Amino acid sequence: MTGHDGPPSCPRCLAGVCEVHRPVVDRREVAVFVVSGLLLFSGVLLVYFTPYPLAGTALLLAAAVLSGYEVLRDAFFAIIHLRFSIAVLISIAAAGAFLTANPAEGATVLYLYAIAEFLEEYAAGRAERSIASLLDLAPQTARVRRDGGEVTVGVGEVAVGETAIVRPGDTVPLDGIVTNGASSVDQAAITGESVPVAKGVGDAVYAGTRNTDGYLEVRVTKPEEESTIARVVALVAEAQAHTSPTEAFIERFSRYYTPAVILVAALLVVVPPLAFGIPFLEAFYRALILLVIACPCALAISTPVSMVSGITTAAHNGVLIKGRDSLEAVGLARVIVFDKTGTLTTGRLEVEDVVAFGVPEAEVLAVAASLESRSGHPIAEAVRRRADEEGIPARDVEEFASLTGRGVRGRIDGVASVVGNTGLFMEIPGGAWQAAYDRLESEGKTVVLAGTDSAVIGLLALSDVIRENAKETVADLRSRGIRTVMLTGDNERVGEAVARRIGIDECHAGLLPEEKVTMVEQLIDRYGPVVMVGDGVNDAPALARADVGVAMGAIGSDVAIEAADIVVMEDDIAKVAYLVALSEKTVSVVRQNVTAAIVVKLGIAALAVLGLISLWMAVAFGDMGLTLAVIVNALRIGRPAGVPPS
Repeated sequence: MTGHDGPPSCPRCLAGVCEVHRPVVDRREVAVFVVSGLLLFSGVLLVYFTPYPLAGTALLLAAAVLSGYEVLRDAFFAIIHLRFSIAVLISIAAAGAFLTANPAEGATVLYLYAIAEFLEEYAAGRAERSIASLLDLAPQTARVRRDGGEVTVGVGEVAVGETAIVRPGDTVPLDGIVTNGASSVDQAAITGESVPVAKGVGDAVYAGTRNTDGYLEVRVTKPEEESTIARVVALVAEAQAHTSPTEAFIERFSRYYTPAVILVAALLVVVPPLAFGIPFLEAFYRALILLVIACPCALAISTPVSMVSGITTAAHNGVLIKGRDSLEAVGLARVIVFDKTGTLTTGRLEVEDVVAFGVPEAEVLAVAASLESRSGHPIAEAVRRRADEEGIPARDVEEFASLTGRGVRGRIDGVASVVGNTGLFMEIPGGAWQAAYDRLESEGKTVVLAGTDSAVIGLLALSDVIRENAKETVADLRSRGIRTVMLTGDNERVGEAVARRIGIDECHAGLLPEEKVTMVEQLIDRYGPVVMVGDGVNDAPALARADVGVAMGAIGSDVAIEAADIVVMEDDIAKVAYLVALSEKTVSVVRQNVTAAIVVKLGIAALAVLGLISLWMAVAFGDMGLTLAVIVNALRIGRPAGVPPS
């Protein structure tokens, strides 16, 4: 879909998956393999078990041309342009087999190699289909209110500002804001979180998420091509263009590898007959086997198929990885740096302790909540929430006054009452309340005093709520040998208290944004690659400086999605452990694949030089079989070990 005077606006086009509508298996290719296989089998029978070898050779030649047509064509054009590709190696080997009276092996070489190529294409196509399946989660039509009624139109025809109707069981067609109704929405398509989220008037909803049980009216805020799921898909597709360091090395290696193999094969044809008296045809046959086994198919595909499998698996679990290099770097990093507020903690204060002196705790809460009902300060909000939770009603306040930097004052039931910091109670002797104050403050809590002009009746201790699973996530990272560091702008006492409660290895407090960047640089110098986890925009400088920046809770945040290398779409700190587990497994699979490819290739090459292996065996085990093993091993990444997605 293309605009009249602009670039493509179709989300599939933007994601590069517009053509991924073909079936998983191409029937034409299957038919070619079936027919070629029958010709190959019949030719082998005629050549070796009947008195009609010429007819068998003709059938084998037909099988070779039919199954290897694309390989032979590519080799022809490569030779014309003086390029030594893998297709050239295979074609030379097959032609040599026919010329040395081994037609069955020549046909088998092309047939098995064609199957190996098909497997590679299938693996690459699987990744594309995985990306396209994300878009398939979003409906193609939307039910929209127009002219007092409801009409069903294509999502591309819905304008920003229109109202979409989403009934129970429907999928939200476009990003928008709920204007009427209430429901629970399953956001697993974007966040990977299986528990539905409550949505009401004023809440944001996203294309591709499913309305489970209620009726919603949604004012559309973004067109189809700018929806959150379309952006996620486009960025996942873009990530495939970023090669990892391992891939870059293999690509450089391959450029010099093929010419070197041809040179070694040529020497194998010439040297053994001259130096050791080996018959020329036998030396030539061994050289053909070497050409076949030297084809770096499995080595070339070993890394990209693993990386793409890891990236698409992460995307389906609400973790957006914007480059293969980032995925690899996470698995290699031994230090993960966390911002505190909004990342390890929720950024919302809660009243944790109420200490009373001479009055019930409920009285302390009642006085504090009544005075704070006139304030919009975050501490006031936390105090009111605690009073509401305990069913304590607010009382009437007279002569209310806000004392900037110290607290609030007012008259409750005729008694002058105050709530605030120690500056309001300078004239009141310490004793029990001072000891309690010092104890709570040493725990890293913010302490508020409640009382009158002559006495302290109680203390309220507040702290930033630590995220669910934060402690477990840090423990999991430590078990993997990863050092955790926390950076915060809070004072040292608060920072150290939070770090102790969570189990963080190292804490640096009282930092300005630019000082966080400096600290990240120092950690890189000390430990090597560093991953920084923050809540997006506020931590942008440090996220950008780290080797890998991970933004938490970026659903609906365009800035965070653009700024970070990896985006966790929801505020679930456990996803960091999942990301590390996924990355480590991906890196491990890459190493397994590369090692297997090199060891098997070298082993069979050695057998070929010694004349202990045939041409068809070299292809079956050293090329097609190895390629299949590499692909199957890479697809295991779809079931990562370690911490499962929450």
